[in-house]
Amino acid sequence: MTMAPYMRLRQICLVAPQLAPVISDITEIMGLAVCYRDGNVAKYGLENALIPVDTIMLEVVAPFKGGTTAGRFIEKTGGRGGYMAIFCCNDPDERGRHANAMGVRTANVIDHAPYHGVQLHPRDCRAAFIEFNHTEGSDDILGAYPPAGPDWQKFVRKDVTQALTGVEMQSPDPQGLAAHWGRIVGVAADGSELKLPNATFRFVKGASEIMSALEFRVVDTAHMLHVARSKGLAVAGNEFLLGGVTFRLAA
Repeated sequence: MTMAPYMRLRQICLVAPQLAPVISDITEIMGLAVCYRDGNVAKYGLENALIPVDTIMLEVVAPFKGGTTAGRFIEKTGGRGGYMAIFCCNDPDERGRHANAMGVRTANVIDHAPYHGVQLHPRDCRAAFIEFNHTEGSDDILGAYPPAGPDWQKFVRKDVTQALTGVEMQSPDPQGLAAHWGRIVGVAADGSELKLPNATFRFVKGASEIMSALEFRVVDTAHMLHVARSKGLAVAGNEFLLGGVTFRLAA
């Protein structure tokens, strides 16, 4: 039996010099909870934590030793920009081959049955890593998702933050980057936007190519900005800077 084709945003990964302060800021300001810390990433010199925002995971990774890809990413970008956009789909290998045919190299294949992931090279993707993955038998968005631990669904909190609705990407050529990501992801760019069933990627003018902001639907914007300010974060308008990206809020 083959699944009908689908493509959804599953996870955003941020990289930070230290894990604990970023995780405590996200959970306390956004009213969210950590569902999992994955001991398997230690072999890459990383520690991580995953936080469900409704059914999209927000992951933060931090290097605890030198010579990691994540550490080099922080150095290269000066700590600015999201690290990875992860999509769940029915056919990660096919999408990887399609990307390879465009000249986008595969950086890493992760095969932990029932989960299978294909990561593409950030230099070829531009702006961030793209990963495609599939978990056998859990095409339901509330189904098993092994990277988020065995019972991530129990940690979903929606009383303060309701959803991660959008991702902003910057580029000197936003339409060019939108078209490039659209071809890789298999979603036609609508001008400078890529609309997925559960989130929209917006491409805006910027000096360098980075994943610059995450957009959230929240219950009380003013209160959340107050909490962010009380934690010493840089707050401007309806947004604050955390974990290398701008958290932008809308009621």
